[in-house]
Amino acid sequence: MDLSLFFFADTAADSSADGDGDLYRLLMESARFADTHGFRAVWTPERHFHSFGGQYPNPSLTAAALAAVTERVAIRAGSVVAPLHHPVRIAEEWSVVDNLSGGRAGVSFASGWHEGDFLLQPGNYKDRKNIMVEAVGTVQRLWRGEEAEFDGPEGGRRRVRLFPRPVQAELPVWITAAGSPQSFRIAGTLGAGILTHQLGQADDALERNIATYREALAEEHGADAPGHVVLMLHTLIGEDRARIRDMVREPLTGYLRSSMELIAASPAAPGADGFDLNRVSAQDKEFMLSRQFDRLFTSAGLFGTVEDGVEVVRRLAAMGVDEIACLVDFGVDREEVLGSLHHLDSLRARVAAGSGGPGTEA
Repeated sequence: MDLSLFFFADTAADSSADGDGDLYRLLMESARFADTHGFRAVWTPERHFHSFGGQYPNPSLTAAALAAVTERVAIRAGSVVAPLHHPVRIAEEWSVVDNLSGGRAGVSFASGWHEGDFLLQPGNYKDRKNIMVEAVGTVQRLWRGEEAEFDGPEGGRRRVRLFPRPVQAELPVWITAAGSPQSFRIAGTLGAGILTHQLGQADDALERNIATYREALAEEHGADAPGHVVLMLHTLIGEDRARIRDMVREPLTGYLRSSMELIAASPAAPGADGFDLNRVSAQDKEFMLSRQFDRLFTSAGLFGTVEDGVEVVRRLAAMGVDEIACLVDFGVDREEVLGSLHHLDSLRARVAAGSGGPGTEA
């Protein structure tokens, strides 16, 4: 099991900048730590027009910055919202990252879900999943050095190749899935990895979705196709579980509140099924947040001591997870997060050594 770092800050509640205006210090220092301590990757997302993740509007920009201060760790988008961009632009930007990093770039593609984001490409909202799938294929062909054809500005078609040429012969690709079995199936069919989370997936649903992914992968690419399942988990590892719980309660609840507000602001919230958060009373919302915090801390996050972490890794490895992307920037004090990375590294070393029990070997 690999461990990587994932960033998706709530800038409205984020205390990591400590008023000094340096929104990216935690990202940069954590990436340097990951680079020198054997972590697999650093992921940054694409978010727009909201404090929830809003300091990351373009992962290729943060990836380029990370490439300049690291030497070993993989640098990945988690995710590029493909329907918001021309596929040539995606390929160009990430080829630059691949060159700057010496061949360490990787991209998880997302279809997007929040209607507000699509003011960047309003015509792509309704068919966003199909557009994403088409973009993945186009970017991969360009990456391999093949030509792709597009409409010209005054009619006709124009064929283009990718410049600069990337370092890697193939771009490592994942599909981002919130919990829809269809998205897991699409990833398997494409032969891509899967990037997911447990905010709305209990263990049984996640296990079923991973099975769906593996089945589609085998059907399309053969039984030996390895696949790659990455699970994002909110993370803070330390010496005392009770202290960790006290430290994360307020910032994690605030993070969840921002997420809830973002969903409520979308007229097409995923999985809403007619449930309207805007009609829920403030008291009921606080109750929901309390329940969600308890669930995340006890069974859908990576919290507590190294020993607690070993148990989480063992459970997830048995379910078919290959990598845990540790989301560390959800509002805990920056210095506390940076100090906790040494404990997270101890967990990484335990897992790499195979001492976490069956299924935890790297």
